[in-house]
Amino acid sequence: MDISVVVPLFNEAESLPELTQWIDRVMKEGGYSYEVVLVDDGSRDGSWEVVERLSAGNRALKGIRFRRNYGKSAALNVGFQHVSGDVVITMDADLQDSPEEIPDLYKMIREEGYDLVSGWKKKRYDPVSKTIPTKLYNWVTRKATGIKLHDFNCGLKAYKLEVVKSIEVYGEMHRYIPVIAKWAGFTHIGEKVVQHQKRKFGKTKFGMERFVNGFLDLLSITFVTRFGRKPMHFFGLFGSLLFLAGFVIALYLAYAKFFLMGYRMTDRPLFYFGLLAMVLGTQLFLAGFLGELISRSASDRNHYLIEKTTESQWQKS
Repeated sequence: MDISVVVPLFNEAESLPELTQWIDRVMKEGGYSYEVVLVDDGSRDGSWEVVERLSAGNRALKGIRFRRNYGKSAALNVGFQHVSGDVVITMDADLQDSPEEIPDLYKMIREEGYDLVSGWKKKRYDPVSKTIPTKLYNWVTRKATGIKLHDFNCGLKAYKLEVVKSIEVYGEMHRYIPVIAKWAGFTHIGEKVVQHQKRKFGKTKFGMERFVNGFLDLLSITFVTRFGRKPMHFFGLFGSLLFLAGFVIALYLAYAKFFLMGYRMTDRPLFYFGLLAMVLGTQLFLAGFLGELISRSASDRNHYLIEKTTESQWQKS
């Protein structure tokens, strides 16, 4: 199979018929063999009924439905588990990503050798309340990660199959898939200017809480990618240094008490700084130790309850 398209969706019943027809037309014009995996993230507007109806008429369409809303990262992660195309395309379901971009993205992966290509919506049709926070977020992410992309959060991306089978997307980390891929060893990351369509149906899911969460997720992914498998290297190092500093202070104060007449070490602020350093150092060291135990035993971080699939379509393919 040439191309797999993963479409996470939440309350997008109105846009799905047009989107799937558009993808089908582009694929047929390009002569690609393809599949579209529609992952319904617990929609409440009848989206799943639309997915079932569409997949019954087109064996290239496959549906997965979550029992509840887990988030975009969960939808992408499960979609990645079920794809088999040489090139995997992700796009949003709201018709703001154009399927016309798929052939060029496919060529960049297959012919130019990119591991991952991220779309860049250079001209956007979003309100200022969304574009300004997005620009700030992208600038901070570029500086923090060293990856020179203008639009990390663009839903339209292309991947080698090997990339999506090698990475793990959880929480709200879909914004940082290029970062996750880079840390997994896929460093040939490119960018392509893509069209941004005006929203035709429904309303945007963007809010200020997503911007705040994005910043917190950046701190999280930076830590996890460097120390997720070795938390003791972070907590243990700083814990040991703090404890050592407190111990040195304690030795100095003990020396002063026994060899300097009239010296009362409990009257000095240094005594409390030393005590605090040893306590915090011990706590950090224990946090690293517990982190090591948890990282080695965690086995269900990406366990999501799937209510239904369009099972007959999976079997036919």
